[in-house]
Amino acid sequence: MFYSVSKAICLVYLKLVRRLKIIGDPKLPANQGIIVVSNHISYLDPVVVGCILNRRISYMGKAELFKIPVLSFIIKKLGTFPVDREGIKPSSIRRALDLLNDGKVVGIFPEGTRSQTSEMLNPHLGAAMLALKGGVPLLPVALSGTKGFWSQVKVNVGRPMNLTTPKRRKISKEEMEHISRELITEISRLLDIIDK
Repeated sequence: MFYSVSKAICLVYLKLVRRLKIIGDPKLPANQGIIVVSNHISYLDPVVVGCILNRRISYMGKAELFKIPVLSFIIKKLGTFPVDREGIKPSSIRRALDLLNDGKVVGIFPEGTRSQTSEMLNPHLGAAMLALKGGVPLLPVALSGTKGFWSQVKVNVGRPMNLTTPKRRKISKEEMEHISRELITEISRLLDIIDK
């Protein structure tokens, strides 16, 4: 209920004030685990992605956010769970994999933090690792215009990247790095389309 009401209010704001423009198909298949990944330039980013997609997203949020009393209450109600950016704890991995195994949607910003220049940062390997361990696709999403209060927000939803690999326990660092680079390249490509 809280998620649905919050989404409805934010969607009105995005459409009326920020002139939301969506490119691509924001409809996700029902009951399939999937990881949504996007560039990260503003605190508004998870709100935008959560509003445009037709399914509820559980975001991995930096642990520091959960130390702010009011914000912590809100993001917990919205399904966000903590992750330590210095080293992902087993409990965070288990939580994400449990959600994916239950056919839920998990949201991750592979850059790990907001880009101050809007240029893509080097990716962390968490999204690739979870996709391989969970045997689920990655959905790349590109965001533009989420900084500030009045600029137009544009979103480009890519096609799911199916890794065509079964769930695995052991994954090489090289494989995760390769997938992470492909992911950032695809998000960059989607951003180029927005800017045309």
